[in-house]
Order: sequence, then C-alpha cells, then structure tokens
Amino acid sequence: MDVVTIGETMALFTPNEEGMLRHTHSFSMKFGGAESNVAIGLSRLGHRSRWISRLGEDEFGDAMLSFIRGEGVDVSYVTRDQSAPTGVFFKEFRRLNDTRVYYYRKDSAASKMKAEWLEDEAIKDAEYLHLTGITPGLSASCREMLEKAIWIAKGNGTRIVFDPNLRLKIWRDEEEARQFIKKYASESDIVLPGISEAEFLFGPCTPEEYTEKFHDLGIDTVIMKLGKEGALISSSSVPMTRVPGFTVERVVDPVGAGDAFAAGVLSGLLDGKQLEEAVLQGNAMGAMVTMVNGDAEGLPNRSDLASFMNGSLEDVTR
Repeated sequence: MDVVTIGETMALFTPNEEGMLRHTHSFSMKFGGAESNVAIGLSRLGHRSRWISRLGEDEFGDAMLSFIRGEGVDVSYVTRDQSAPTGVFFKEFRRLNDTRVYYYRKDSAASKMKAEWLEDEAIKDAEYLHLTGITPGLSASCREMLEKAIWIAKGNGTRIVFDPNLRLKIWRDEEEARQFIKKYASESDIVLPGISEAEFLFGPCTPEEYTEKFHDLGIDTVIMKLGKEGALISSSSVPMTRVPGFTVERVVDPVGAGDAFAAGVLSGLLDGKQLEEAVLQGNAMGAMVTMVNGDAEGLPNRSDLASFMNGSLEDVTR
C-alpha cells in the first residue's frame, strides 16, 4: 500500500445557485472529507490508497462507500455504526470569493472511532500514513485511535505526513486545538501547514520563521503552503526554498485545494521526485481543484495534470 489515511467523510450538500443559504432551494449531494479527498487524488494518479473511517448504517453511508470504492480506494477497513449517523455538511457560495461551510457532525459515526478497532495490518504495509488535525478534534476516542496509528507506523517504518487542517468549530477551545495539533505535528516526518494555521500555533511571524519553529518541534520536512504564491519547503537535506504556484483566472470553489496539494506532493514523493518537484506538482493539483465545484470532483488524472503543468490545456478538446 502506498498511502493510508484516517478520517471522517461527510455527505456534502452544495447549493445549485450562489447567494445566502437561506435563499437556496435546491442542492446537489456530493461527498467531502480531507482524508478521502487525498486518497481519491492519489488513486486517480495511479497510486494505491486506503481510507479508514466509520460510517452510519444509513443511505448516506451506503452512497459514500460506493463512491469512494468506485474511485479505486481501498475501503476494506471502513466500519459501520447502527446507532450513529453519517455526518453531513453544507456549503454556501455567498458571493464571489466568499465560500462558507456549515458542519452537522456532532456524535457522528466517525466520531465514535476507537483504537481497538484499528488493526496493525491496516497500516504496517504502507509507505506513508496521512493524518490531519481534523480527526483528533472529533473525540477523545479518535485521538486514541490516531495514537495507535502513529505507534503502528513508527514500528513499521511508515513515514507520517500531517496536515494541520485547522477546524476550530470541532474543538472544545483554541488552546486544546493548539496543544494537540502541535503534538501530532511533532510526531510526524512531514508537515503541510498553511500560513493561517502557523499563525494560530505560533503567533505573527514570517513564513521562514514559521518553518524554523516547526523544525524546532523535531519535524524533518516542512512544506509551508503560501496560497497562490506557492509553497516554502525545508528539510534536513533541502535548504529553505520557495516553489512557485500556478495562476487561476477564476476560483470556483476553494474547498479541497489543500487536500489536492497533499495528494500531489505525496504522489511526487512516491514517484521518486525531488522534494521541490513534488511540491510543484502539489501546487498544480491545488490550483486545478479550485476551478471545479466540489471537494474531489476536480482532482485530475496524470494526463490532465501534466497538461496543466505544461500550460497545454485547451479550452475545447475535439
């Protein structure tokens, strides 16, 4: 297995028109979750990915499992819950460049995940374990499950990749979020923070200063996301370097860009690319996803990704 990831995916209701949610009368149902987005992104690029989660024994769970399995992701370690529902969330395209998200995930099936349900075999054969700061915010039992996952990974030579993916709404308070996100970052080999997440953890600094602060936590490789400006990378073998981003004429839906970035970076590393080249690919993936409505719908295959990076995508293909 190339990459294993653990986390909650929810039924996503996307409005069919722009404006405030109170004026919306029709929605399209999709699926969204940071970890499954990464797994799907990797699968579309030809890698073997596994997503671990828990779903309600309901129609949303049935549809989601079918969709993610259909994308080529291994779902053999997904469990079902008869007493807790699959979570849902809504997007609101209030106006251009103003997208809001509303979660209804309290006491969801995924929040009930437990360490005792996680088998060593689910992780020990993976090259990478991908985790985010969302899962530990769901419940204490989810944190225990991640601790076990990290223990299995470290015992089997699986490298740990951590995306802070800060979602303050799911934490009890800001200090709890700060404490646990720093903890999981410090246990990882690679971290993928954004500027706003770094500021939340360390206060106002420059990107270079943030990178050093992450290194001070004991992290070897830091990949700081800088939005449209690209990324800043640094590791024990790579000096601090800025990697350029890609220009997008119109952002349709920014949600999921960070997950696409993670998938692009991991794909590059799995392909044996140098860190800078892998991050450039991640920047391209993140840009491409913002041009399509939906969390996973804009994730490209290899040929589309190569065309975008080469600047050869046509307006119309005949």
